Amino acid sequence: MAITVNEPAVTAAGPARPLRVRRVRLPRSPKVLIGFGLLIAFLILAIVGPSLAPYDPSADLALSGTPHPPSAAHWLGTTQTQQDVLSQMLVGGRSTILVAFLAGIVATVISVVVGVAAGYLGGLADDLLSMLANIFLVMPALPLLIVIFGFLPSSSNDLLTGAIIALTGWAWGARVLRAQTLSLRNRDYVESARLTGESTARIIGWEIVPNLLPIIASSFLFTVLYGVGTYTAIAYLGLVNIDPHWSWGGMLFWAQSVNAQVSGYWWWYIPPGLAVALLGTSLALLNFGIDEFINPRLRAAGLTRRRARRAGLPTRSALGVTPVMRRPVTSDQAGTR
Repeated sequence: MAITVNEPAVTAAGPARPLRVRRVRLPRSPKVLIGFGLLIAFLILAIVGPSLAPYDPSADLALSGTPHPPSAAHWLGTTQTQQDVLSQMLVGGRSTILVAFLAGIVATVISVVVGVAAGYLGGLADDLLSMLANIFLVMPALPLLIVIFGFLPSSSNDLLTGAIIALTGWAWGARVLRAQTLSLRNRDYVESARLTGESTARIIGWEIVPNLLPIIASSFLFTVLYGVGTYTAIAYLGLVNIDPHWSWGGMLFWAQSVNAQVSGYWWWYIPPGLAVALLGTSLALLNFGIDEFINPRLRAAGLTRRRARRAGLPTRSALGVTPVMRRPVTSDQAGTR
């Protein structure tokens, strides 16, 4: 008698599908690339610029005279005392960029500490820290800096100048970070960390701050942009030591002191003004790129027309309507609906 054994049916398994690895796609719009390239160029200028200066920017080659236009000997012309404008540009870029980035770093640290602590702790701590931020928000920054630098001796210390500028530029970032922290402190992963007994400092440092990095980066760039404009303004007003401690704002101060814009000495004030404008433009373009990274609705706006056409998006959107990128629906996804 034959005994038949029912063997389990073996189904032919199809080829294993590779797991999709989600990669972080940074914005690649031309605006971001142009902004990043300009910023790198200015950082290189700040590092190697003083060593490339062909002349001593403070050397008075003549007691008085007329500024000379650009020539083979002086590519950007000279001042009324025959000082080389190109040398002043190369030397002054380091001070301007150093003060701006120092102000951005200090202001960002203060805004993170105050904003995240206020949003996570709540209660009386939130009220006191928010009141402090509101006080600095309503105070006019430039008149306050004029008063502060008016009481200080004329100094060429870039660290002190950057720290003072940072004290007037941290409040906006703190308010934004507080609002975002309020939306994060009740999330499931934060509640889980709190229930497992993790300390407040660890929850803030490991659970909340990493999720705020794009906003912190945007706040940093905004504060650096604020530092560039503010330092240029106070140097233009003569509130800091501008000779022999050169900066682009100091060049504008000396240009307006002899009415260069009226006399037609354009080579004296246009180069530093254009450098400040391009540095601010690079920071603004990078800030726009971070906005694209944070807001998914803006990611399609950073595509070139060729990539937008490949993605099936309209190359031109209606006025006031933000284009939204939607992934094409595959056959497997359509079958599960």
